[in-house]
Amino acid sequence: MTYINTIGKKAKLASEDLALASLQKRNNILYKIVDLLDKNKDLIIQSNQLDLDAGEEKGLSSALLDRLTLTDDRIEGMKAGVIKIAGFDDPLGKSLKSWQHENGMQITEISVPIGVIGMIYESRPNVTVDVSALAIKSGNCVILRGGSEAIHTNKVLADIIREAISQVGMNKDMVQLVEKTDRKYVSDLITMNDYLDVLIPRGGRGLKKAIIAGASVPVIETGEGLCHTYIDASCDLRMALDIIMNAKTQRTGVCNAMETLLVHEAVTEELLPKLDVLMHEKNFQVRACPASIKYMDHAIEADELDWETEYLDAILSIKQVMSLDEAIRHINHYGSGHSEAIVTDKYDSSEIFLNRVDAAAVYVNVSTRFTDGDVYGFGGEVGISTQKLHARGPMGIEALTTKKFIVRGHGQIR
Repeated sequence: MTYINTIGKKAKLASEDLALASLQKRNNILYKIVDLLDKNKDLIIQSNQLDLDAGEEKGLSSALLDRLTLTDDRIEGMKAGVIKIAGFDDPLGKSLKSWQHENGMQITEISVPIGVIGMIYESRPNVTVDVSALAIKSGNCVILRGGSEAIHTNKVLADIIREAISQVGMNKDMVQLVEKTDRKYVSDLITMNDYLDVLIPRGGRGLKKAIIAGASVPVIETGEGLCHTYIDASCDLRMALDIIMNAKTQRTGVCNAMETLLVHEAVTEELLPKLDVLMHEKNFQVRACPASIKYMDHAIEADELDWETEYLDAILSIKQVMSLDEAIRHINHYGSGHSEAIVTDKYDSSEIFLNRVDAAAVYVNVSTRFTDGDVYGFGGEVGISTQKLHARGPMGIEALTTKKFIVRGHGQIR
């Protein structure tokens, strides 16, 4: 039996026990994880530094290094997220709908775990904790495969989680980390239909394309964020600048950061020179279309590839548009279905944008940076789904359940 199949078999066996675990038992695991994260904070930081040192040697960008970094505050954030998840109502065994058939059968639709989830992700080691906590709360086992750039951190975090599970008296194999970083093990994982119920890749376009092309296990697409902000002809330009700067510069290496700014021709002359100064002060590169670049002293000319690129870096592309309709068509053509925003004073424009833009999250006069499971009150997220089946948007515990129909009768036959 291969390395990955051994992991899969262990997860399948553990899932049978986890599906029967009480809410109290599952919550006890989560509180124990919080306790051990706190006690092992120094070890986590030390292991993370090994990954950061290796990342710098490999020449990773500052944005990717930021995604990789764990600080005291970020560990506190992970702990707070797990505590929040523990406080949620039980997502399992809920009666979603119940009715009586004309022949007397009682039919009830209830929520149940998906089973075994495969999680493939890049850079951000906090995903190890977030996903494990959400999976445990929702009664799912999870097989984690993080990026090689975070292997030392992920090993420590996975060991902490598994120790917490053991201390509560449960099977620690409900959470397992693929510790071998060779890519051939990813190929084994994404074709492991006998043991894996669903696969969730969380990362950029390259990762998603590779997984979707090779997977035989059902896939929920998450992660890629080619996000736009459109500045309408009528808007508060000071507010627009605040939203633009937050959406692009607050954290560049995250999927809800803006990558392309669309500006109505009526406001380009007033808005873009001010934006040019602000972006230059922050050492951001701007790539602007020919109609926009004449208002910016520090921009370079954009090309077609820029509209298709999720930079995850200190780069912003800007395109002038002639109308709201043109902005929407551009977004729906180039966007990844993640998060899109409009800044406008017009109610009609906002409603048209909300109704016509095809994305998981659509904002009016708000930064795209708010698309986040924790911000939405989910205590974290498995990922942000950019598809329409089975989940869309930030995926919390409810998105990690499926349904089962329970039918009770007294001898009915058909």
